Amino acid sequence: MLEIRPFVIKDKDAVIDLWNVCGLLRPWNDPELDILRKQSVGANLFLVGESQGRVVAAVMGGYDGHRGWMNYLAVCPTMRRQRLGEQLVQALEKRLIAVGCPKLNLQVRHDNQQVVNFYANIGYTEDSVLSMGKRLISDAADHDR
Repeated sequence: MLEIRPFVIKDKDAVIDLWNVCGLLRPWNDPELDILRKQSVGANLFLVGESQGRVVAAVMGGYDGHRGWMNYLAVCPTMRRQRLGEQLVQALEKRLIAVGCPKLNLQVRHDNQQVVNFYANIGYTEDSVLSMGKRLISDAADHDR
């Protein structure tokens, strides 16, 4: 049984550990800063999934009034294939629909076919767009991505 609820600050270490074990962390993104930033904007779209008192899944969502975004979807590797990721995505989708969000976007690294397959299986399709970015504030002095 998965209890899905908004992130609270006491979840920080567990969520960062989860992101780490799932291979989501990158040197150019400071996860503590990502969490602090998220807490100041749309915190109700940052969800965790808890099982037996332990954070086993998390997703960070956002909405800018035009499109929704999904980042940092993670499920504990030992608990995968139980539809926990799908449940978490559906919970985020419901929250976004409730605020009038017409479309949800996400990004997947080109070489992560397993994750591409996961999203395809729950109804996501590839958009014909090129994702571009520009780092405005560097989280790590030696990396700029």
